[in-house]
Amino acid sequence: MRDSMRDAPRQGRTVLTGARVVQPAGTVEDARLTVEDGRVASVAPRDAAAGRRDDPAAPRDGGEPAGTDLRGHWIVPGFVDIHVHGGGGASFSGGTHEQARTVIDTHRGHGTTTMLASTVTGDLDDLARQAGVLAELAEDGELAGIHFEGPFISPHRCGAHQPSLLRDPEPADVRKLVEAGRGQTRMLTLAPELPGGLDSVRLLADSGVLAAVGHTDSSYDAVRDAIEAGATVATHLFNAMPVLAHRAPGPVAALLEDERITVELIDDGVHLHPAVLRLAFRHAGRGRIAFITDAMGAAGMGDGRYPLGPLEVDVRDGVARLVDGGSIAGSTLTLDTAFRRAATVDGLPVADVVDALSATPARLLGAYDRIGSLEPGKDADLVVLDDDFALAGVMRKGAWIIEPGG
Repeated sequence: MRDSMRDAPRQGRTVLTGARVVQPAGTVEDARLTVEDGRVASVAPRDAAAGRRDDPAAPRDGGEPAGTDLRGHWIVPGFVDIHVHGGGGASFSGGTHEQARTVIDTHRGHGTTTMLASTVTGDLDDLARQAGVLAELAEDGELAGIHFEGPFISPHRCGAHQPSLLRDPEPADVRKLVEAGRGQTRMLTLAPELPGGLDSVRLLADSGVLAAVGHTDSSYDAVRDAIEAGATVATHLFNAMPVLAHRAPGPVAALLEDERITVELIDDGVHLHPAVLRLAFRHAGRGRIAFITDAMGAAGMGDGRYPLGPLEVDVRDGVARLVDGGSIAGSTLTLDTAFRRAATVDGLPVADVVDALSATPARLLGAYDRIGSLEPGKDADLVVLDDDFALAGVMRKGAWIIEPGG
C-alpha cells in the first residue's frame, strides 16, 4: 500500500549545537545548525549565531534556545547511493513493496537518505514488472529512481548476473525498460561494445537517462566512442571490466581520464585495494568520484545464504560470493562504513569523503538544489558521526530516523 505521508517533511524546528558541520565552503567548528519545517534554515558558528537577531534559532528573550548538544561530533549531509540492490535480507529485485521498503529502511538506518533502486539481470518482462513497483515508490518520494544493471552486459564480464539471461542492448529492448519505469528510470548500465550498444547509449542520453558503462569487455577506443555517444557514468570502476594494462589501457583509462564521467567506487576493502582507490581519487579528482555500496540483501545482516536475482550467494566474514563459481556478488557494505573506512584506512580528507558520498551523486542525479550539502533551503538530510566517524544519528527531511543518544 502506498503511504504518501511516510515521506512528509517534519514540521517544526530543531536546533543542533556544538558539532563540526561540513559545508561546501569548509567546516564550521562549534556550529549551530537550525532546521525549520524539514529544511536547513541556517548554519553558523554557535557564538555568532546566538547574537544574530535574524537567525531562526537566535533567542527572542535573551536566553539560550533549546537544542541538542552535539559537541565532539560531525554533522555531514545525508548519503546518496546511486547503486544499491538490497539490504536487511531483502532485495529491490524481489518485486514487492515490502521487500523494497525493507531495503530502503535498512540503508536509511545507516545514513543513506537518498538512493536509486538497482535491479539485477532478469527476463525483460520480469524487470518491467519490478520497475512498476519501484516506480510507484519513486513517485511517492521513497526512492530517487531506478537503475537497471543488466541484462545488456558482456557475458565475458557478467560477474553475479545470470549468463543465460543476458542479451544485446537492442534499442527497442532498452526503450522497453526505460518506459517501464514511468519516468523514474534514472540510469542503465550496459556494455557498449555489444551490438546496438552505441545506439542505445544515444537513446538513453536523448531520454534523459544516465548511460553507465559497466560489466564490459570493451577496448579503450570502444569506451571513448560510448562517451562521445553520451555515456556519463562508470559502473563500479575496475570491477567487471578488463584490467588497466600498459599496451591495452581498456575501459579503466578511458573512464578515468574523461572529465564527463562520474566514477563509481566500492570502498569495502574487498572490491578495491586502498592504493587503487587512492589512485582513482587522485586521477579523477574531487567532484567525479561517487562512493556506492552495490549492496545485496545481506547488507545490515549476518553471514548466510541469500538470493541475488535468480542466483544464490554465500556470505562469509561479510564477503558475498556466488554459490556457483565463487565470483564476488555485490557487497554487504553500508555507506556509513564506507565513510569511516575512507576517512581512516584510506586517509582521505573528510571534505573529499563528503563530496563522494553526497554532493557528487546528488549532482549526477540533478538534485543538488535539494540535497547533497547542508546549505540553507535544502532538505534537512543529515548524518551525525562521532569523533571516530561511527554513526550516531540520521535525519531525513527534518525527522530523526536515528536520534543521537536515543
